[in-house]
Amino acid sequence: MKAWTQGVQYAYRYARHKFDAFQAFGSNGANGAGLLPHAVVRPLATYAPWRSDGEFQAAYELIRSNTLVDFYRCYDLWQLVAEAGKLAGGDILEIGVWRGGTGCLMARRAKLTGAGATVYLCDTFQGVVKAGSSDRHYAGGEHSDTSEAVVADLAQGMGLDNIKILRGTFPEQTGHLVANATFRLCHIDVDVYESGREILAWVWPRLVRGGIAVFDDYGFLSTGGITRLVNEERGQADRLMLHNLNGHAVFIKL
Repeated sequence: MKAWTQGVQYAYRYARHKFDAFQAFGSNGANGAGLLPHAVVRPLATYAPWRSDGEFQAAYELIRSNTLVDFYRCYDLWQLVAEAGKLAGGDILEIGVWRGGTGCLMARRAKLTGAGATVYLCDTFQGVVKAGSSDRHYAGGEHSDTSEAVVADLAQGMGLDNIKILRGTFPEQTGHLVANATFRLCHIDVDVYESGREILAWVWPRLVRGGIAVFDDYGFLSTGGITRLVNEERGQADRLMLHNLNGHAVFIKL
């Protein structure tokens, strides 16, 4: 019954996708869909390094049923962990873990590269929190079909000993547990504006120079609040912003 109800809720939110776009892009939305900066993106480049990356393929097969993040964004995270490994110190932070797929993928990559980083996985395990007026597809509580045990079982099954799970709303309930840490990479997958804003404000001063904060769901109609937030933040002088056309927004600290 719970799965059926959640399915109906998802369908209802998807039916309102144009309203979400209006919220994300302001007055342009009132003038018709033709003026909205959205289109299906079909890059023409053919280089596909994941096809010959056996380590990634093996790790992805283990985590694929524990994530809603698509194959291409998973590979992007795999590569970002390796790039962040070039930085001088810092741990890895993920907020918005769901069933642990991307967190464990990053932990596997960190272990393979010898980065020596602890991967902190932060989630309420009760679904989305802090949905507001910028998040027309979210009311709160979505993606609650998970548990801390599900994540722990995945990590154990993959032989990962570099993971720590922090249960609770971040940062107010669990941020103090890592307040003195520094980070080389932060993956933010929280779907809604206010939660994303608070997390970015908390983690930014704790990123090492050259550190990376990557937002999932940038540019999707269903997550207009994240698109709005990133567009507001990209003009700050202390960061570079790279838009990966697969749906990632990547901030690099100068």
